[in-house]
Amino acid sequence: MLKTRNQSTADPSQSAPPREPKAGQVPKRVLLAFIAAAIAGGVYFYFSKPAQGPADSLHVSGRIEGYETNIGPKIGGRVDYVSKREGELVTRGELLVKLSDDDVQAQLRGAEARVLSAQEKASEAHYQLSVVDNQIAEAKVRVAQSKEDTTAQVDQAEANLATTEAKVAEAEALLSQAKSELEMATLRHERFSSLVQDKAVTLDEADQARTGKDNAIALVGSRKANLEAARKQLSVAKAGLEMAKTSRLNPQMRNAQLAVLQQQRIQAQFKEKSSEHEVKNAKAEVEQIKANIAYLNVNSPIDGVVTARAVEPGAVVVPGQNLLSLIDLNRVYLRGFVPEGSIGKIRIGQAASVYLDSQPKTPLEGEVIQIDPEGSFTPENIYFKEDRVKQV
Repeated sequence: MLKTRNQSTADPSQSAPPREPKAGQVPKRVLLAFIAAAIAGGVYFYFSKPAQGPADSLHVSGRIEGYETNIGPKIGGRVDYVSKREGELVTRGELLVKLSDDDVQAQLRGAEARVLSAQEKASEAHYQLSVVDNQIAEAKVRVAQSKEDTTAQVDQAEANLATTEAKVAEAEALLSQAKSELEMATLRHERFSSLVQDKAVTLDEADQARTGKDNAIALVGSRKANLEAARKQLSVAKAGLEMAKTSRLNPQMRNAQLAVLQQQRIQAQFKEKSSEHEVKNAKAEVEQIKANIAYLNVNSPIDGVVTARAVEPGAVVVPGQNLLSLIDLNRVYLRGFVPEGSIGKIRIGQAASVYLDSQPKTPLEGEVIQIDPEGSFTPENIYFKEDRVKQV
């Protein structure tokens, strides 16, 4: 890792991971590795101790590397379009790969149709609930009315029965009186009939006695008819009372009907909630599909350059598959390769100067940020300065 020269030298035992430079800074990172041999490379750098001269400098070759970003889709599909090839620059948010949306658009249309269907079911369930609520309100009114009507009917029937019984009693009393009068009229008529033969009474008096008897007979008949009518009214009044008493069952029947309606309301509420959940689920499905449609466009997350293109139009890819690889040119570092015998001269935090072959007279100042814990063979395209001179 490279730091500026005015920073202190780190402990030799430290081994920190590479730190990423800020955007816009010149790359100043060096990564060192143990090796057995080395060959010339495209860049090189040297290390020096601040208190000593160039004789203590160590020249090391290496190569510029960066943090690679692999671009992959969140959903699978067929590739319709790839905008960049290796070496081309990209900007953050730029469209890199577009996947076919034919299948997803069909899914979206189906999901939107399910939303409409669920909304219709929800509206119907809400309407059914309102109908049941109205029926319950009416049933409660009928229950209250039936209780009041039943009480009034029984009271009226009992009053009618009492009045009819009184009329019957009165008719019986009048009939009994008429029978008594008939007996007296019959007895008088018999006496006057006997006396008129003895000429003890006149014919007119005998006629009056006979007329009185006839009138008494007619009155008894009339009183019997009245009594019979009263008794019939009594029978009707008794039947009316029984019917009024039977109507006391109406409130119970009304309550039973009310209970049925209340059960229907519970079912209607459940159906309404279920339909509302269906609407929410269908809308969520639509939103998910719309998000998937957005995922069909794979955009660049960084400013950088394309280092690898793994797919071509027409290829079918799966979620997470690598499509393109990018490197941010503002976040590169230098990996250097040090001969095994010189590794002891390197310390984390040590100052270093980096020279590019394209700018050999303009050093880039930095410091060591990491030393590999184990040695490795040097890549074939890396050469040390001494070997590079021999190759010329």
